[in-house]
Amino acid sequence: MSQVQAPVVTVDGPGGSGKGTVTQMLARELGWHLLDSGALYRLTALAAIRQGVALDDESALVDVAATLDVSFEPTPPGEPAKVILAGEDVTSEIRTEICGDNASRVAVMQPVRDALLQRQRDFRQAPGLVADGRDMGTVVFPDAPVKIFLTASAEERARRRYNQLKEAGVDVNMSALLEEIRVRDERDMNRSAAPLKPADDAQVIDSTGLSIKEVLDRCMAAVSQA
Repeated sequence: MSQVQAPVVTVDGPGGSGKGTVTQMLARELGWHLLDSGALYRLTALAAIRQGVALDDESALVDVAATLDVSFEPTPPGEPAKVILAGEDVTSEIRTEICGDNASRVAVMQPVRDALLQRQRDFRQAPGLVADGRDMGTVVFPDAPVKIFLTASAEERARRRYNQLKEAGVDVNMSALLEEIRVRDERDMNRSAAPLKPADDAQVIDSTGLSIKEVLDRCMAAVSQA
């Protein structure tokens, strides 16, 4: 039997570019699986704690990462993808500050990163996969037939985040947000491991000034041309 791999659409880009919303809409439109790669370190930390694994026990954490029982389900526009861990909806729980801190503790361990790399590749199943992240097209699925790099100006991304936080009732400072985004961009683009950059064969879409529907239309056009 020939091992023809399921197609993948990778959507990479900085935070605030709209890639979370666009990947969900693409997955729903195509009827494909969804991968929110950014959630996996948080999920590894949460699963470890639930299984009684210490966050400094590297070999046990590798086992947790390699066997994560997780799936992602698209939700209505504007909402994060639904995250199901071992049959339970943990969407809110993995977004807590403590889960984020725990995730950063496990993310520094290279063997854990290696185990999660394979776990991400295991999401590649028929009929296809839409993968959201920062290194999906460059590292995780370098052979993906469609690669999209979604970006937007730092000012636009700060504005979106500002509005999001305001709607959630959070008091926030626009100039501080903009500075935070610029610092993060600088760090992400210049890190030694998997720096944030478009794959050589990626289609770069600047979402500044575009509606989500316009971005989705451009992504669907890229898929139909592949």
